[in-house]
Amino acid sequence: MTSFARFFGLFAALVGLAGCASPHTHATDSATGTFQPQNFVGEVALPRSVRRVLLLPVHGGEYAPAEVCEYLDPIFATALEHQMRFEVVVLTREECAKSFGTPDLASTDSLPRDFLQKLGTEYAAQAVLFIDITSFDAYRPLTIGVRAKLATVADRRLIWSFDEVYSTLDPRIATGLRRFYVKNGQMGGPVDLSTDALVSPRRFAAYVAATTFATLPRR
Repeated sequence: MTSFARFFGLFAALVGLAGCASPHTHATDSATGTFQPQNFVGEVALPRSVRRVLLLPVHGGEYAPAEVCEYLDPIFATALEHQMRFEVVVLTREECAKSFGTPDLASTDSLPRDFLQKLGTEYAAQAVLFIDITSFDAYRPLTIGVRAKLATVADRRLIWSFDEVYSTLDPRIATGLRRFYVKNGQMGGPVDLSTDALVSPRRFAAYVAATTFATLPRR
C-alpha cells in the first residue's frame, strides 16, 4: 500500500475520533427550510499551523469536461477566499501539468511520491485542498456533485472531507439559493431566481462552492 493510499485511508480513522471529528448526514434547517449540507467530516477547529492552503485545480473525471472544470476553478477559488479561514494559493492547470504531467488531480488518484511535501515546499503551504466534481448538469435541473478533501502537508493528516450532490430539484436548495443571493445581493439588490440563479450554472456553482466551504473547520 502506498503512503497516499494510507493517507486517504485515514478518513475512516478520522470519522472515529471522538471529540475531534463529527460525521454528518443530510439535514434541513428547521428555522429557514433551507438545505444544510452535513455529509462531511472534519476536525472541530483548523490546526493553528494551517495558515496557507494550496487549492488544486478542479478535477472533473468522467463527470465534467476540462472546459467545465476550467470554468469552475475561479468560482471555487473565490468562494474559498471569502471564507477567510486561511490564505489561499491557487495551483494553475499549467503549473500542475508542468509538475505532474496532468492539468488536475483527483483526491482518489494514486498521487506522485512526496506530492504533498513538494507542494508544501514550493508554495509555502501547510495544507492542500482537493476538489472533485462527481456529478454535473448545466441544464435544468442544475446539478453539481462535490467531493473535497483538505490535508495537512507536515503529517499528511486529513482534517476535512466533504461529499455532496446539489440539485435545483430539491426545494430546500432553491430556498438556499434565494437566501444566498438576497444576503449577498447583486448590483444593489437580490436576483430574480425564476430567470437567473435557477438556470445560471455560474451562479448555481457560486452557491454550491460557498455552501460547501462553509462546512470547513472554524479558525
